[in-house]
Amino acid sequence: MITFVDLFCGGGLGARGAVTAGARPILAVDAWDIATTTYKSNFPSAEVLCSPIEQIDPRGFAGKHRPDVLLTSPECTSHSIARGAKPGCEQSKETAIGIIPWIEAMEPRWLIVENVNRMKKWGRHNELVSTIESYGYTVNDLFLNAADFGVPQSRKRMFLICDRQGSVISREHLISLHKREVKPAHSVIDWSGKYKSRPLYAENRAQATIERAERAIKKLGRKKDFIIVYYGSDYGGGWQSLDIPLRTVTTLDRFGLVTWKDNTPYLRMLQPPELLKAMGVGSKHELPHGNRRDKIKLCGNGVCSPVMEMIFKKIILIESKEMGLAS
Repeated sequence: MITFVDLFCGGGLGARGAVTAGARPILAVDAWDIATTTYKSNFPSAEVLCSPIEQIDPRGFAGKHRPDVLLTSPECTSHSIARGAKPGCEQSKETAIGIIPWIEAMEPRWLIVENVNRMKKWGRHNELVSTIESYGYTVNDLFLNAADFGVPQSRKRMFLICDRQGSVISREHLISLHKREVKPAHSVIDWSGKYKSRPLYAENRAQATIERAERAIKKLGRKKDFIIVYYGSDYGGGWQSLDIPLRTVTTLDRFGLVTWKDNTPYLRMLQPPELLKAMGVGSKHELPHGNRRDKIKLCGNGVCSPVMEMIFKKIILIESKEMGLAS
């Protein structure tokens, strides 16, 4: 079985995809205790450490853990457009450089680096790629949208998929491995009535929220459900249809569902189980720790499971073919 070490592991959403493909996590590291306890709850056989990776000497684990894959999702806050006009923190960005000692110590055949695509504008991005290549890796630099993998969310991310044996992997290779149709935002909603709404025109409702909703109503007409989108670039007018994939899930509470009772619009925020579904995670994965805000953050920091599933399926397929040739 393919094994992996998971750096910046979060709540294990990416790991869930890897496990679904047939891989096994042996070590996971994250600096946030809610993330590590969530990971441990979902993957109890893995060793899980709560620490910044730069405060750990990976040589101490090299004899114990020799993974096939080093899976990394460095902190993306200072690369992401979701941070708005706030100045980027170079220390946050340089967490990506912190993976190099782990490569040296563990010598995995495969290395995966996931981040927002704007990471390519970082001044040290090319340095990171050339350093990875100096260790003998062929770097496949891919731009993947989770919606292309049957995830009910438009989430575009950079993936560096690196192999010491020189494998060439393309976006088309990965998409061809799955037979999933595009899923709309409608599919993540819990329509049972479990989560209560308030009238849109309730007292103390922010005027900006009213304006977003009224733009949607003007476009769609009355008695048509839709989603209000808070934060981030407002190219969509602050709302979106339920007939297309959800816009990117972030660490903030950004999606409000507008539904109708007779001719009156009601509003509620999407809840963590719905956001987890928007990340493509199946019913096996749970978020048993933390408050509502923590669970939203776990989703926003995560990697969509089906995307990672297809990456690991491709890795397993390549290695299986090599073993077949060798035999």
